[in-house]
Amino acid sequence: MRIAQFYQDNQVRLGIIQNQEHLTPIDFQGDMIDFIVTAPEWNPAGRPIPMEEVSWAPPLSRPPKILAIGLNYHAHIEEGNEKIPKTPIIFSKLLSSLTGHKSDITWNPTLTSKVDYEAELAVIIGKKAYDVPEREVMDIIFGYACANDVSARNLQFGDGQWLRGKSLDTFCPLGPWIVTRDEIPDPHALEIKSWLNGELMQHSNTGRMIFKISALLSFISKCFTLTPGDVILTGTPEGVGAFRDPPVFMKEGDEIIIDIEAIGKLENRCRTVKR
Repeated sequence: MRIAQFYQDNQVRLGIIQNQEHLTPIDFQGDMIDFIVTAPEWNPAGRPIPMEEVSWAPPLSRPPKILAIGLNYHAHIEEGNEKIPKTPIIFSKLLSSLTGHKSDITWNPTLTSKVDYEAELAVIIGKKAYDVPEREVMDIIFGYACANDVSARNLQFGDGQWLRGKSLDTFCPLGPWIVTRDEIPDPHALEIKSWLNGELMQHSNTGRMIFKISALLSFISKCFTLTPGDVILTGTPEGVGAFRDPPVFMKEGDEIIIDIEAIGKLENRCRTVKR
């Protein structure tokens, strides 16, 4: 199942993607986390909406946590001249960084001009869990989505801590929808790409992760209780803009697409906003 949140009549509603052509609203009172927790039977409610007419919301409005993993692909470590971590590197992105499919990525040009893209597979947690053995990790996953770990490199590298550089408003595009776990039997066999203005920038496979999803979630769950709706970004492969020669950063009017096999394409435009 592919399930999304969308805006209709000034409200966030849930819908099911059918045949990649329509979003069908469903009869459910609540948001995505309510849906994950209750696992309800659902029925269509209203006419199918052509995809080009949908006003997309982030697939989760209020994830309890957005956690991300740094340096989880060998080639990305090599391009940045970093060392392979002995354990997963965990950081967080603030809730205010969340934005959806077709929404703008925005930033203040007086704060940064070095805004980078990072294609990532996002894991959506479906059950409350603590200290989960690796063999049981797949049972706590609700589904998967595309994510873009947008990063202001001057802030990230300048601080030495990643929170500010990776948590500016709109710096966590997520979507376009959630694909439930049963639709993706092997999340480590997916092509992952990013496209900037139609040019292929990143092209790898989720099988090249250093720490696989079972190891990541088990490790995280020994530190933090995982709860329904938590979002885990699993790291980006090589090809980011900061390590290109010359560097390539996103700018006003650019289109960035995160493209993951079996999930879809997360599309966003870039816009600078002076505040």
